[in-house]
Amino acid sequence: EAHLKIFVCEFITGGGLYREPLPSSLTREGALMRDALLRDLFELKNTAELQDVEIITAYDARLPPPQYANQAIPINHNDDVWQVWSHCMANADAVWPIAPEAGGMLSRLTELANKHHKVLLGCSLEAVNLAASKYATYQALRAAGICTVPIYLLADWPQNSANAWVAKPDDGAGCEDSGYFESAQKLLNWMQQGRETTHIIQPYQQGIPASISMLCKQGQAWLLSCNRQKITLKSGRFTYTGSMLNGMAEHSPAFEAIARSVAKAIPGLSGYVGVDVIVDGDQIYVLEINPRLTTSYAGLHEAMDCNPAGL
Repeated sequence: EAHLKIFVCEFITGGGLYREPLPSSLTREGALMRDALLRDLFELKNTAELQDVEIITAYDARLPPPQYANQAIPINHNDDVWQVWSHCMANADAVWPIAPEAGGMLSRLTELANKHHKVLLGCSLEAVNLAASKYATYQALRAAGICTVPIYLLADWPQNSANAWVAKPDDGAGCEDSGYFESAQKLLNWMQQGRETTHIIQPYQQGIPASISMLCKQGQAWLLSCNRQKITLKSGRFTYTGSMLNGMAEHSPAFEAIARSVAKAIPGLSGYVGVDVIVDGDQIYVLEINPRLTTSYAGLHEAMDCNPAGL
């Protein structure tokens, strides 16, 4: 019997879309995170502290089975993926959920792990639900005195208070269905195409897009890396093309202070957390919180010269 059985559940590659088409970009990002984590956990099997680890995961049968897992369970079209995941959790000691916040998927995985009374290698359900909403996150950050970019719902949006605007899904991840508008009327027209209640509006904030990789525990935070994000704006649409790990290392003291402030403001944040920010000179604005692994994790081991899963 293994000393510790860990079920790694990455939503996209793990079967979450097993009856839908697999989007190539989401699949690639999910596989990057999953494979980096599995590799790190597998490496821990060679250390004295965690030599008896057994790694369990699931994978969409349309994809190649992942390496670095003791048990990889294929999810086929006729399976009930939530039933398979539930069975995997029941047979594990700890669960490491990785999923988009959109549609409540990360919340649902977290709830399922809690239902089975397993060690949760992630954030509390309360923190996940809060961070899943950009508007709720904004309110929590503002209440804690953390510098952030204002967020408006369509009903309370002051149309003439900025020269340019950004709109995005309240629970979206990455740049999905986000837009940049220099005209309030164009934004209004776009919002009225079925986005009135699903999207939030922000004044466009100039600066360098960046992210913070950090570990959290009971209101405390430890800075792991300061990343520069590669985000392009073309024809009113944002595109994320990757991150440069520690590309913002000169901002380490400020990023560390932000990490501590965020963890204190939302004490349910636990384990690995990503925070998206905009750096405009000496001013740093917190944009959103990702209560899960982010794509930056894929390069973290090399950037830190240390096994982040071990931490």
